[in-house]
Amino acid sequence: MPTPLSAHKSAALEGRERVPGDKSISHRALILGALAVGQTRITGLLEGEDVLNTAKAMQALGAQVERTGEFAWTVRGVGVGGFKAPQQPLDFGNSGTGCRLVMGAVAGCPIEATFDGDASLRSRPMRRIVDPLELMGARVTASQDGGRLPLTLQGARDPLPIVYRTPVASAQIKSAVLLAGLSAPGTTTVIEAEASRDHTELMLKHFGAQIVSEKEGVHGRKITLTGQPELRGADVVVPADPSSAAFPIVAALIVPGSDIVLTDVMTNPLRTGLFTTLREMGASIEESDIRGDAGEPMAAFRIRASKLVGVEVPPERAPSMIDEYLVLAVAASFAQGTTIMRGLQELRVKESDRLEATAAMLRVNGVNVEITGDDLIVHGTGSVSGGGLVATHMDHRIAMSALVMGLASEQPVTIDDTTFIATSFPDFIPMMQRLGAEFA
Repeated sequence: MPTPLSAHKSAALEGRERVPGDKSISHRALILGALAVGQTRITGLLEGEDVLNTAKAMQALGAQVERTGEFAWTVRGVGVGGFKAPQQPLDFGNSGTGCRLVMGAVAGCPIEATFDGDASLRSRPMRRIVDPLELMGARVTASQDGGRLPLTLQGARDPLPIVYRTPVASAQIKSAVLLAGLSAPGTTTVIEAEASRDHTELMLKHFGAQIVSEKEGVHGRKITLTGQPELRGADVVVPADPSSAAFPIVAALIVPGSDIVLTDVMTNPLRTGLFTTLREMGASIEESDIRGDAGEPMAAFRIRASKLVGVEVPPERAPSMIDEYLVLAVAASFAQGTTIMRGLQELRVKESDRLEATAAMLRVNGVNVEITGDDLIVHGTGSVSGGGLVATHMDHRIAMSALVMGLASEQPVTIDDTTFIATSFPDFIPMMQRLGAEFA
């Protein structure tokens, strides 16, 4: 049953917290650990539903996956190309990332597997992933209209290396091709006109793959992977997820008097578009304790309440903050002046049509907002009336963004369902309450 919740105007937020481990790193650590030889030890793993479904999929494909403590897991892998055919469909719940990356890993193995998920995931497009995998020798033997789930994929017996230009900046497309390319002889190359998140490249290198990333054009990258490596199990410390950190960060910025610290937040430059944008808006965000693991940098962030101003966010920044536009729109609502977010077409193919859903979330709470093409325009006045009921559309980021809005709006903001928050941030509500957030 749906579980609605209201966020009320709160006193200053204070405290020191670590948000959950990064979801992108958690998925990849499990998958590459399963494709490696030997043992991989993972600490700080995000134990949300999305990642746990990837862990179950790795078990179903033949890897040994075990939880050894809080956020601590071990994986004993089967080696590149060593997956076995699962006995049941692989159920990824709400996770597009887990599903699409595992499609790539399965495409390089001579097995057949069926991929499925919840109603939201079944509605999302998979053709953009399947197209390059079919060029490499995999075949879709069954799917719903438009290549949607449930989808059965027959992996390639002799995978072919390819040179593939991604049609959009998508780490999921790139990663699926690279994971399939592990089983192919020679070199597999992915060319991006706009650089997407590079977590797969960094982690492949950490596990022993030979992979080179070079600049391509003004904003793009050319990634070349040497196939058929013997990946070796490796230790992975998962940094805190910057996409999850976005919610308490924006909350602290808009709730007057707030002063919080978030530890171990990933600062990979391909994930920090939101921090750049918030600083341009006048946000007080300080970094300290800078360090790294497995190629991924991290730092502690101190965030203090700030008077924000409207800015224009260029389209080339979208790949580095595609998941954070919803909560940025909340920040923009409390800023003085107009914020224009350009080039957000990718938001239309997420858990929901996030572009329309974000506009609806703002409008129902009294914010003047418009969509022009793929641009979102928010006319901020420094305050938000609130009082609205937000439809979450089974989307965890809409739910959390709306609750953040309610912490600083004049009237409470209510969401229709908190259930899907658990897919990425199971501790969101209690963690925000520890900082001083008021929910009822």
